[in-house]
Amino acid sequence: MTIGMLQSTVFGDLFGTAAMREVFGEPTLFRNCAIVEAALARAQGRLGIIPDDAAAAISQVADAVVDGSAPLDFERLKRETANVGFPILPLVRQLADRAGEAGRWLHWGATTQDILDSAMVLQLRDGLALIESDIDALRGNLAALAKKHRDTPMPGRTFFQQALPITFGYKAAVWLSAFDRHAARLAELKPRALQAQFGGAVGTLSSLGEGDAGLRTLGELARELGLAEPSITWHVARDTIAETVQFLALLGGSLAKVADDVMLMSATEFGEAGEPFVAGRGASSTMPQKCNPISCGLIIAAARALRQHAGLALDAMVNSFERNAAAWQLEWIAVPEAFGYAAGALHQGVFLAGGLIVETSGMEKNLALTHGLIVAEAVMMGLAPQIGRNEAHDLVYDACRAAIESNRPLYEVLAEQKDIVGPLGDTRLRALTNPANYIGAAPAMVDRVLAGR
Repeated sequence: MTIGMLQSTVFGDLFGTAAMREVFGEPTLFRNCAIVEAALARAQGRLGIIPDDAAAAISQVADAVVDGSAPLDFERLKRETANVGFPILPLVRQLADRAGEAGRWLHWGATTQDILDSAMVLQLRDGLALIESDIDALRGNLAALAKKHRDTPMPGRTFFQQALPITFGYKAAVWLSAFDRHAARLAELKPRALQAQFGGAVGTLSSLGEGDAGLRTLGELARELGLAEPSITWHVARDTIAETVQFLALLGGSLAKVADDVMLMSATEFGEAGEPFVAGRGASSTMPQKCNPISCGLIIAAARALRQHAGLALDAMVNSFERNAAAWQLEWIAVPEAFGYAAGALHQGVFLAGGLIVETSGMEKNLALTHGLIVAEAVMMGLAPQIGRNEAHDLVYDACRAAIESNRPLYEVLAEQKDIVGPLGDTRLRALTNPANYIGAAPAMVDRVLAGR
């Protein structure tokens, strides 16, 4: 029995992905804990802190947990964790029982948070690799849309009203530019977030003596795990964990922007875009004509959930003194679910952008909807050098009001105004009232975003 969307048999693949569930599932967490314990033993064995044969025995036991040949007793782990409040002491007891005499050297100088934090960082590493792969796929799909529709004119809208013409390629390139920045953020984030944790009870490594054994162990552990070595224990400085969750929330926000645009463009009254067609997808139980934007809705819902988890991660930064379980435990909720929802939203986004139906005929129809009003600014700016901007604005404004009231094309009304058609001439006036001629630097901006791909 599951609670929540990410582990649901029915909804799990709508809101998340199997790959991310594998990374952040409970079995992987405890396998990672075993990996950390084994890495610690090997590091200390090399440094002569524990016997080499004990390190080898501990590694062998942990490896059997990791490869599944000797899985953990999860019923025992559950029972003992309920009593202790944290799972590492129960885990250590199981591993120590299996390691025999070598078990007394297990978890040497470590504390629970060292193991759980390093295990979580291994999850972050694998989770971010999945996120990075999907961001790259999404960027490729958006780049293809931007390139194909570089010059496809459509209405640009502000406050839900037609404003000025743009191109659909420009819109797709704006979307793409955000994910280019997310790719850069991720590259910058990883060195900060993917650091090993080992500090002992209060982070000072005092359990390993007065010399450099503690710091040498930290360095060897980091190398064993393939993680960065921190300059100081970070167990109560949770900014890198919070930053990771904020990054996922930012990613969700950009995905939701795309989804919101596509959902609105797919409305019957707009008819400019649609989700990839799959027979039966988005069908209504009662209205046979419907094809609902399913991916868009899922992305927007996931983005809203991510925003809440971003808040939890910020709350977890308030970590009193040298440890505060209440703050730390917030991350146990926020981090796995944030990765789950981000992965699900990205998966839907890759699908959406990869097969987006672009209705160019609908865009063309909507450009003509206002009978030229959408390019009133073009006429004003064309006229301004001859008579002044303010005077041009007032003349074109009056013409727009007359066109609206009489339901006539703007060109016809403008052509009757001697103060307008005189300075411009009819050929120039016709060109200025053609929306396809007023897309500004949109195509050049598309080229700049696509440069180097």
